[in-house]
Amino acid sequence: MCLGVPGQIVDIEEDSIGMPMGKVSFGGVMKRVCFAYTPDAQVGDYVVVHVGFAISQIDEAEAHQVYDYLKEMGELEELDVTQPAEALGDRRDRGGGGV
Repeated sequence: MCLGVPGQIVDIEEDSIGMPMGKVSFGGVMKRVCFAYTPDAQVGDYVVVHVGFAISQIDEAEAHQVYDYLKEMGELEELDVTQPAEALGDRRDRGGGGV
């Protein structure tokens, strides 16, 4: 099943080609996300993420409610899957300068 999962924006920076990229926390699990579809999103906002793209902004209450429903249904296991950048030891995802 394809899902859009809510998370909180932790960091946003432009990458080397000017694409807004950053990190989103999904209940403490951090993932790298593209913000091209949500240009008004700010650090601290909540977004729905699908296949690595923030596709919409939502309020905090809705984010928590949806996250809890997904967790209850067992639909969040995919968040624990190692991402390609992590498997290759991508330095951008180690909390250093660039994202």
